[in-house]
Amino acid sequence: MMILVVFLLVIIGYMLYARYYPVKGVPCMDEKESKGKNASITLDIRDYNTSSKESLNDSIFIPIAYLKRYHHEIPSKYIYLIASDKIEKNLGIRLLSQRGYQVIGYKLANCNCKDKLRNLI
Repeated sequence: MMILVVFLLVIIGYMLYARYYPVKGVPCMDEKESKGKNASITLDIRDYNTSSKESLNDSIFIPIAYLKRYHHEIPSKYIYLIASDKIEKNLGIRLLSQRGYQVIGYKLANCNCKDKLRNLI
């Protein structure tokens, strides 16, 4: 019985880590900054309802729910990610990193980056 409880705690701990613990080494940046780095592409992992309102011309739309299935359709190994919230960003970066892609930066839909706030002051 104790082994089952420990096993369940490990599984729950891993799920919480994958969703809520921030991914280190991936900065929040503008699209303009990402275009010069390693010929990256823009990947929008928001839902279709959200991304259609704020569409970008040269980006690929694959919602986070379909990313495991359709990751092979991403043409470049260097990715600039657009997500709607921090949980979606964490899951997307971890999944893409496991598949061999390198996420060079991200943007949240309601971004409150510290660097952007410093530039305004």
